Amino acid sequence: MPQTDAFRSLDRQECLRLLGEVPVGRVVYTRQALPAVLPVNFRLDEGGSVVLHTSADSDLVRAIDGSVVAFEADEFQAATRSGWSVVVTGRAAVVTDPAEHQRLAQAGPDSWMPMRDGVFVRIDSEVVTGRKLTGVSPTR
Repeated sequence: MPQTDAFRSLDRQECLRLLGEVPVGRVVYTRQALPAVLPVNFRLDEGGSVVLHTSADSDLVRAIDGSVVAFEADEFQAATRSGWSVVVTGRAAVVTDPAEHQRLAQAGPDSWMPMRDGVFVRIDSEVVTGRKLTGVSPTR
């Protein structure tokens, strides 16, 4: 898509800044050889990785641990036809280091779902892309 005054691509730093401003995004992964998308709350961590907190026995953990996934978050205003979208692509892995798990337990994210056996899943930000739409007039 060509860049215009109303549309622009975002650099990595701007993408990560925007991700840090929203609490919910979507994990895009493969389930039974088909694409699947799941909304989740998250926290942006050191180095720009995305961290999720979920149940150890969840279908999500089984599907994404050790796999390359995409994570997307956005914010749009329909009235002004403006907003942004950021996609992080990278390998997802359950955090197994006890010290790292403890750090994340204190720093968040907190799961929005009740659970007994929570684990943290980190999605490395190997590829970060984004775009911003600053508002366009409708064409009729």
